[in-house]
Amino acid sequence: MPVAIVTGSAGLIGSEACKRLDKEGFTVIGIDNDMRAYFFGSEASTESNQVSLTESLTNYTPKKVDIRDIDKINALFSEYGADITLVIHTAAQPSHDWAAKEPITDFTVNANGTLNLLEAARNYCPDAVFIFTSTNKVYGDTPNSLPLVELEKRWEISESHPYHKGIDELMSIDQTKHSLFGASKVAADVLVQEYGKYFGMKTAVFRGGCLTGPAHAGTELHGFLAYLMKCIVEQRPYRIFGYKGKQVRDNIHSHDLVTAFMEFYKTPRSGEVYNIGGSRHSNCSMLEAIEIGERLSGNKLDFTYVEDNRVGDHIWYVSDVSKFQAHYPDWKYQYSIDNILSEIYTACAANLK
Repeated sequence: MPVAIVTGSAGLIGSEACKRLDKEGFTVIGIDNDMRAYFFGSEASTESNQVSLTESLTNYTPKKVDIRDIDKINALFSEYGADITLVIHTAAQPSHDWAAKEPITDFTVNANGTLNLLEAARNYCPDAVFIFTSTNKVYGDTPNSLPLVELEKRWEISESHPYHKGIDELMSIDQTKHSLFGASKVAADVLVQEYGKYFGMKTAVFRGGCLTGPAHAGTELHGFLAYLMKCIVEQRPYRIFGYKGKQVRDNIHSHDLVTAFMEFYKTPRSGEVYNIGGSRHSNCSMLEAIEIGERLSGNKLDFTYVEDNRVGDHIWYVSDVSKFQAHYPDWKYQYSIDNILSEIYTACAANLK
């Protein structure tokens, strides 16, 4: 059996990847030390997800390893060696707000941890495909300089503008405010590219928009749709930070993202970069998401508006996924924004019982 290593295996994208790989006949080694609970508190813990994976998957082995521990990472990669055909790296400190509290923790997890994994892959399984979940925050706040138009429920961009279809991979990542989280992810992003281009490894960077789905342990600092729906269903207070609540995000379901990973795995390239998100197919403003959530639940959201936006936060971000679709034309979306929110609502409602 081919071996796949998945970091952040109990998180949203990691767990989706583990389920898919187990189904496809891989021996799946899941690396996760539940740092999400450290970042965001016990409510964000992925421990229950880890238990569920262990109990439900046939060929899944969990490993409680910190990706910053180079000796343990090397030992793990050495154990499986050339049998490793795929590495999916999703482990990260994912919040730009949290990064400002502990910049060294943020950077060592996101940048040094990625370097440890790349070097281990180069030494023990250089022919493996290495997939990295980056972020649209590598573009910093440059998207906020776009000529946006204020509509009733969202910010938008003119249909005549080159970026109306979405932001592509040619947008500069220089001379912009990234947030410290964005900076640490830039470092990791460029490392993954470099190991592909310099060493000829089969690496890909997927710069995600909002990654979402019912398995997301959403909190106020990370997990927009999951946390919003939790607040609506459980009738918790919610805070909107700036931009009149009209900020727009494209949202991609974890299933659709992992399907994209598998397309790359089947026909890999070296040092590629792809913007990946819901694109024009699946996006919404915060006000629009609230409206859908209220309709699904029958509840009204108790929210407070905070005038100050989060540092480096995007006013409008929609991914142009044309490059990936051109390289992998068999890949198609399965989930729209309505499908996504309906699934998240069902999961949140079930948790109340």
